[in-house]
Amino acid sequence: MTPLDELPLRPELRGRTPYGAPQLQVAHRLNTNENPHPLPAELLATLGETLGHAALELNRYPDRDAVALRSDLAAYLSRGGERIEPAQVWAANGSNEVLQQVLQAFGGAGRTALGFTPSYSMHPIISAGTGTAWVDGHRRADFTIDPAAAVAQVREVRPDVVFVTSPNNPTGTAVALETVTELYDATSYGHGRAGVLVVDEAYAEFARTGTPSALTRLPGRPRLLVSRTMSKAFGMAGLRLGYLAADPAVVDALQLVRLPYHLSSLTQAAARAALAHTDALLATVDAVKDQRDRIVATLPSLGLTSVPSDANFVLFGRFADAPAAWKALLEHDVLVRDVGIPGWLRVTAGTPAETDAFLTALGEVAPDHRLGD
Repeated sequence: MTPLDELPLRPELRGRTPYGAPQLQVAHRLNTNENPHPLPAELLATLGETLGHAALELNRYPDRDAVALRSDLAAYLSRGGERIEPAQVWAANGSNEVLQQVLQAFGGAGRTALGFTPSYSMHPIISAGTGTAWVDGHRRADFTIDPAAAVAQVREVRPDVVFVTSPNNPTGTAVALETVTELYDATSYGHGRAGVLVVDEAYAEFARTGTPSALTRLPGRPRLLVSRTMSKAFGMAGLRLGYLAADPAVVDALQLVRLPYHLSSLTQAAARAALAHTDALLATVDAVKDQRDRIVATLPSLGLTSVPSDANFVLFGRFADAPAAWKALLEHDVLVRDVGIPGWLRVTAGTPAETDAFLTALGEVAPDHRLGD
C-alpha cells in the first residue's frame, strides 16, 4: 500500500481526514440526524411503479436540467406562502453537491468562504475541496450569532461566500431573519465587489412555530441562496436529493459547473414520487419534534442541559469528558455523535422507543460523566 503522503496531493488537503460519522452496528443509532420513521406504504407502492417505469429508459440519458423535478420542488417551497418559480430552483445529489457547485461557481482559488462555527463541518471541507480559503466566523458562548460582530467580521474579511446554517448543525439554534438581512447587506463591499450569502436550511421543517424561512427574503436579493434537502424531514436520506432556491441568475451560474446529467433518471423519478406524497411524509415531523422536546425536558432531571433546538436533534451536556461519555453510551448500545465541542454531545430525536433507550442509558451514564460530579 502506498502511503497517502507519497502521492502528489494538493497541499491544502494534506493531513485532513474524510467526513464521516461512525457507522457501527448498535441497537440504537442516533448519530446522523436521520428521520427514524419508515416510508409510508402508499409511497413505497408508488416508488415501485415509478422506478419500474423509469427503468424502461435507462438506456437514455436523464433530463439534464431536471425541469419536472424543479417544478415540483418549486411548488413544495411555495406552500410556505412565498411564490417560488421553477427557474429559481436547482437540484443535485444531496445538498452537499449543491453547496459544492456553489463554491465551484463563486469560490475557488484566491477566494474565501466564511461560516460561523461550530457549524456544519462539510462547509470547510467542501471549501478545501474547491480550493477556497476558509475563515471561521464567531459565535457567542451560547452558540448564537452576535449580529453586530458577524456583520463586522464579514465587512473585514470580505468573503466571496458566507454560510449561515439555520437551524444550525450541530447546535440546533435558529438564526433570526433580521440577522440574515444584515449579513446579506454586509456582503456588498462596494467598487463592484460582493459575496453570496448561503442560508443552509437542511432542518427547516423541524423549526418551532414562529421561525420563518429565509425564503421570505429572496425577493430583491439576487445574491441570497437558500439550500434544503429531502434527507431529513422527508425521510429520504438514501435518495441523496438536495436543492436550492435563489435568483434565476444563480441557477444559470450553477449550470456552468454541474456535471452533465448529474441527476439520474431514477433519482429524479423517486424524488418526484416522494414530493407527490409530501403530506404523508411530513406527517412524521411533529412526532420527531415531540421526541426532541421530550429529550430537552428530561435532561435537567439527569443533571444535564441542552441548547435550544429547532432541528431534529439536541446538543446536550455538560460533560467533564465528552468522548468518555460517548463511549459509555455506546457500551449501552446507544450511538450518539461526538461533534468535537468540549463538554457536549449530539443526539438525534428518534422513535419513542429509541428515546426511551437513550434516556435510560443516559440516566446510567450521567452521574459518572457530567461536569461537577
